[in-house]
Amino acid sequence: MIAFRNFALRRGERLLLSQVDLALHAGWRVGVIGRNGCGKSSLFAAILGEVEADQGDIDLPGKVRIAWVAQETPSLPDPAIDFVLSGDTEVHAILQAEAAATAAEDWDAVAEAHQKLAEINGYDATARAGRLLHGLGFPPETHDRPVSSFSGGWRVRLNLARALMMPSDLLLLDEPTNHLDLDAVLWLEQWLLKYPGTLLMISHDREFLDGLSTHTLHLHEGRAKLYTGDYTSFERQRAEHLRQQQIAHDKEQAERAHLQSFIDRFKAKASKARQAQSRMKRLAKLQGTEAVRAERAFRIAFAEPARLPHSLIRLNHVDAGYRLGAATGEVATILHDVGFGLEAGDRVGLLGPNGAGKSTLVKTLVGELPLLSGERVAHPDLRIGYFAQHTVESLHEGQSPLWHLKQLAPDAGEQQLRNYLGRWNFVGDRAFENVDGFSGGERARLALAMIAYREPNVLLLDEPTNHLDLDMREALAEALADFPGAIVLVSHDRHLIGLVCETFWRVADGHVEEFNGDLDEYAAWLRSRGNEPKAPKAAAAKPAPAPAPAPAKPARGRHEVDQAARKARQLEQRVAELAAELARVEAKLADPAVYGNDGGIELGQLTRQQEKLAAEKDALEAEWLAQLEIAEG
Repeated sequence: MIAFRNFALRRGERLLLSQVDLALHAGWRVGVIGRNGCGKSSLFAAILGEVEADQGDIDLPGKVRIAWVAQETPSLPDPAIDFVLSGDTEVHAILQAEAAATAAEDWDAVAEAHQKLAEINGYDATARAGRLLHGLGFPPETHDRPVSSFSGGWRVRLNLARALMMPSDLLLLDEPTNHLDLDAVLWLEQWLLKYPGTLLMISHDREFLDGLSTHTLHLHEGRAKLYTGDYTSFERQRAEHLRQQQIAHDKEQAERAHLQSFIDRFKAKASKARQAQSRMKRLAKLQGTEAVRAERAFRIAFAEPARLPHSLIRLNHVDAGYRLGAATGEVATILHDVGFGLEAGDRVGLLGPNGAGKSTLVKTLVGELPLLSGERVAHPDLRIGYFAQHTVESLHEGQSPLWHLKQLAPDAGEQQLRNYLGRWNFVGDRAFENVDGFSGGERARLALAMIAYREPNVLLLDEPTNHLDLDMREALAEALADFPGAIVLVSHDRHLIGLVCETFWRVADGHVEEFNGDLDEYAAWLRSRGNEPKAPKAAAAKPAPAPAPAPAKPARGRHEVDQAARKARQLEQRVAELAAELARVEAKLADPAVYGNDGGIELGQLTRQQEKLAAEKDALEAEWLAQLEIAEG
């Protein structure tokens, strides 16, 4: 058990946490959440003993073994698998002793080392290290490469693998998904579900938190409050708490209408019944959280494009990659014969492991990478908003948000630019502050503000959420829902990509192919790959010439189609009735008078009625979508 007793923590003059009294029990998986700068990482540092409490203390069991991910990776000549294996210090020490004894031909010492390995079941350590590397995306041929040969993002993965290799009772993970692709995130989630110790994880990925957390620790305004359940459960509990305190009642009503329009927009834009059902499942998590969302009081927006042509950009029979040398003419082809295009309103999510070519495809669409062969056709009115993985680092040190915006619009008035920055939460003197002191989330927000200022009609977003907290991710999802242009999104955040994207394309093995399914089906497909499932169906992009014919649908009789259409109309009417009835119940729940002194009888009745109506509405919506798919042939 970890116990915080009247715990307080400062960073400089700023009080991060105070009066923290809570206990975390063995075996819990705790999601630690809160806005950027609230003290999450400092709390981890206090648990590790790297910083001292300013008041109170933290009680840890005397022999607790703690594993955590190191922030830096030295440029070592050691093979990657040996670096990971060294995380299990006891096994690693025995293996080193065995190697030294073998070199000295001390066979007694060799035998002693073998006996020690047998006693601690250490013979499978190398295999365990290999499985960790494989799960985190390292191909087998890279396991023996020196650590120094890997880039920064891959070294972060090595540190994560090394931490997972450590035998531990307590595992601390600070943003573990930030440098992972979706495939690796899904693997890590399954690994952590089997972890027997206590897990504390800082994450802004709500799907990851929902998949793992048994408890949620919310850091807010200098306090820490523990909730039972995952992130969605936390939102519901906090919303109820805020409602009972009658906080922001009017704002909640406005947010309720905004959220409903957000949901209605998504349903209306769903191009496929299956994708609509998948999206509705994610949207269902947001129902009942209006008070929490209203509390955030932060929204962003992408302006309406000045021009929005129908066909925006397409790639025809493109080979994409890199030219290695002008003199030799050598090239590294990453993607072959790509047919891919964007039209107004398209929302495309790119799936596939890191290194497969997702960023290469995005850069080719941008025009940053010259084609190796094929054709890139762009409309004359195309205006691209491009967020790359290095965009946050490319901001100019020593300069302010106002200076950055002035570079884009030198003729614009200062007040006009300050007003715009204020809408992105750079208010007052923050517009003049040096970006050197900004957090990663603030830098990402400024980068997005600069993209939005250009009024693009295509957004190409390559991991835009890496530095964003949960509030900012929600604001980004809503802004993208309102954006009328085309979107291509690369992200490991399943909540964001599941809400925003209507079609998915898998980039792997040198090819770009449409994945005929939603994110849940993609996760299931990844888990079942060992059973040699059928590969995702390839399909030519809409704008590309000579598209492959779509798979033939089962022939349906006219009577069956008509009957499905009638049934769909009936179901749609009943869904509308249930929605109206549900709105009336929720309006009563929003009335402070409900929380009176009748012992909660009326509140309980209304809550049960709300749950019953919501469940019936969800079931009928799913049936309506199925009938609609039949009716549309």
